[in-house]
Amino acid sequence: MRAGGRAVLIERIRILIVEDDPDMAELVSDLVEAEGWTPLIAPSAEAAAAVLAHETVHLVLVDHNLPGTSGRTFAQRLRAQTNIGIVMVTAAGSAADRVLGLETAADDYVVKPFEPIELTARIKAVLRRTIPSLKPERDGEREPEPASLRLGDWSVDLKNRRAVCLSDPGKSLTSAEFTLLEILAETPNMPVSRAHILDRLGAESDRYIDRNVDVLVLRLRRKIERNPDLPRHIKTRRGKGYVLDTDDGEPAP
Repeated sequence: MRAGGRAVLIERIRILIVEDDPDMAELVSDLVEAEGWTPLIAPSAEAAAAVLAHETVHLVLVDHNLPGTSGRTFAQRLRAQTNIGIVMVTAAGSAADRVLGLETAADDYVVKPFEPIELTARIKAVLRRTIPSLKPERDGEREPEPASLRLGDWSVDLKNRRAVCLSDPGKSLTSAEFTLLEILAETPNMPVSRAHILDRLGAESDRYIDRNVDVLVLRLRRKIERNPDLPRHIKTRRGKGYVLDTDDGEPAP
């Protein structure tokens, strides 16, 4: 399988659209082309797997309701093999479905019917997270982000998006959990607001969102922290957000 996530782009961005509705596939393909990307279309998970086996793909748009293997199952299988960007496109619009999609495999979740600008914005956000060379420079100089971290029993390779629990190699982080860790690591030892995290995750603004961030933080703490009730590395700053503490010291809430 040839998949995206390389540090340096050497070719045009290629987006695989996994959609069984020909009209919807054509619509999304036109949107992708309008952004200067190359669309590839597969009507099923099986057809998508065949494309990925022979083509370089940087991001996959997956319809939730596919014939045969479901989009969610396909996304889970794909995530087990690669860190390629995955965006679920579906008519299932409940908050529970969105959270489940993010926790299982997808980097983002877009609900039909969607505005074209919304879909392309989410694709761009995921591409920036999965392809480092696409990340925009911020105004002014800033300290370089750490390439790796040691957080308790975990060794985290931010450049290659890998996290290994040295005491239990069977443990792993979901894509959403790693992305949260990556966001916090961009400004270590400084608070990151929920609003900024939501913007980077590409989540929709609704009444469930703040709680979704808190749940994601809790899930990450349960995996990273030796004592999640007294977090040593992922701390809360009341009224300011969350902090990734990379310094030595005593645990603090």
